[in-house]
Amino acid sequence: MGAMSVRTESSAAHRAGFACFVGRPNAGKSTLTNALVGTKVAITSTRPQTTRHTVRGIVHRPEAQLVLVDTPGLHKPRTLLGERLNDVVRTTWSEVDVIGFCLPADQKIGPGDRYIAAELAGIKKTPKVAIVTKTDLVDSKALAAQLIAIDQLGKELGIEWAEIVPVSAVGDTQVALLADLLVPMLPESPPLYPEGDLTDEPEQVMVAELIREAALEGVRDELPHSIAVVVEEMLPREDRPADKPLLDIHANVYIERPSQKGIIIGPKGKRLKEVGTKSRKHIEALLGTPVFLDLHVKVAKDWQRDPKQLRKLGF
Repeated sequence: MGAMSVRTESSAAHRAGFACFVGRPNAGKSTLTNALVGTKVAITSTRPQTTRHTVRGIVHRPEAQLVLVDTPGLHKPRTLLGERLNDVVRTTWSEVDVIGFCLPADQKIGPGDRYIAAELAGIKKTPKVAIVTKTDLVDSKALAAQLIAIDQLGKELGIEWAEIVPVSAVGDTQVALLADLLVPMLPESPPLYPEGDLTDEPEQVMVAELIREAALEGVRDELPHSIAVVVEEMLPREDRPADKPLLDIHANVYIERPSQKGIIIGPKGKRLKEVGTKSRKHIEALLGTPVFLDLHVKVAKDWQRDPKQLRKLGF
């Protein structure tokens, strides 16, 4: 350490660090991430475990940079994939600077919330903020009752909440306030990512997630998790004029059993076509360029239970 630099009071140190939101499925985690970042980054879905990868949204401020790490949902493991996800979750929790525990205002605290809270109680050093989401769905009396219940939950499990914050990401209420509360919990540090980055997720993974989201729409009940998408390649088409680029994307949709093929493809290939059209629009919006999407459905037998397949599919 060489010469000391003297800081004047007016220029407070820049802070930067990581936060992750946890909560049971549908607690509003991804919606909150998107509201803070201001763009659609994490995929939102009414089904648990659709956010398989650590998608990060980045909140840039003049005085701070908050990197949001989206951990997969923590759940009682039933498969190899489940156990691996849970390990990823615990590792992530101990590595971030602050954890936001999301509890929806419109639902009583249930066993799922307690399961997560009990896990959180075991992680001592990381500050924990209880975030009451979806406050636009309840009146002030119900909200007050929920705040008291959360305070109580902390006392029971020995968790000291750094803050308890009500937010409504949909109505944008207090989302900025939430960022204000999280920033002081970050360490002093220069920005971790360049200004323009909203997410450091490789584009291919985000493209795969958009295709997966479109493929799950309408068939969630029949195929809840047995879909994985792998983008084999993304290449700019050759011989295109500079002002009319086209990106070729070749992707495989993997299912576990041959019987699921018909569900995904639909009568006369109608469903798969819709999936292609829908995800292509989202991908073009994400990448800002016209896309040619080539989708194939393949069977990877019981991929959720096979370590070799899991590795190949990126888990």
